[in-house]
Amino acid sequence: MCVTPPSPPPPRASVLVRPGRGETEGKQPVCHGGSALAAAGGEPRGGWVTNQFLRQLGIYPSWQFVDVYGSDPELLGLVPRPVCALMLLFPVTEKYETFRMKEEETIKAQGQEVKPGVYFMKQTISNACGTIGLIHAIANNRDKIDFEKDSSLKKFLDESVPMNPEQRAKYLETYEAIRVTHESSAHEGQTEAPSIDEKVDLHFIALVNVDGILYELDGRKPFPINHGRSNVDTFLEDAVGVCKKFMERDPDELRFNAIALAAA
Repeated sequence: MCVTPPSPPPPRASVLVRPGRGETEGKQPVCHGGSALAAAGGEPRGGWVTNQFLRQLGIYPSWQFVDVYGSDPELLGLVPRPVCALMLLFPVTEKYETFRMKEEETIKAQGQEVKPGVYFMKQTISNACGTIGLIHAIANNRDKIDFEKDSSLKKFLDESVPMNPEQRAKYLETYEAIRVTHESSAHEGQTEAPSIDEKVDLHFIALVNVDGILYELDGRKPFPINHGRSNVDTFLEDAVGVCKKFMERDPDELRFNAIALAAA
């Protein structure tokens, strides 16, 4: 059902946006930020691509995605507040995959707290992580978002809230309104993107605050990841702290990019 929007422009130089090199195939669906159902998620042009996609899905611009240029307090101070979600684009490497499997084993053995209000869905479509991340960001902030009356995304969320993560993924596969919106968004770019079957190694996740807990939401994982306490005042710093852990696990990697969903 997927179309392949054009690839995004090269990333700008900053702490969290750096030119990359090489590829490592992941063992589960992995995404390129500008492909397939990820029209909302590529290397952002000031958040423009993502915000255009949100607008087409029927969301008023009271909240918009903005670039996070770095983790220093001065650079975080450039991000409008409050921030209700953060999306991280990162490389899926052998080091990351090893960590991911160990993390899953540890949580299954020790357990973790996941609030019942967390909206989480699996990723069953290759190269769809940008869209999955965006849905996670919006779905877990529905009380803050201003939807148009006929918003296709609001309709999808309203209908999928009662479903489990696997059912939500299957529903997205057949949700025509979002597919049509991707086809429209595809014409906004300028170069050819990877096909949905092409092996690429950049992946999006979303970080959100639900009932005072910071969660990592990744459709490749079997469940949300609890990263501890957070609140509206410290969420951006807390989320960037999680992003820094991703970077520390792969110190030789340069391909990291973060955008924040902030009050306009």
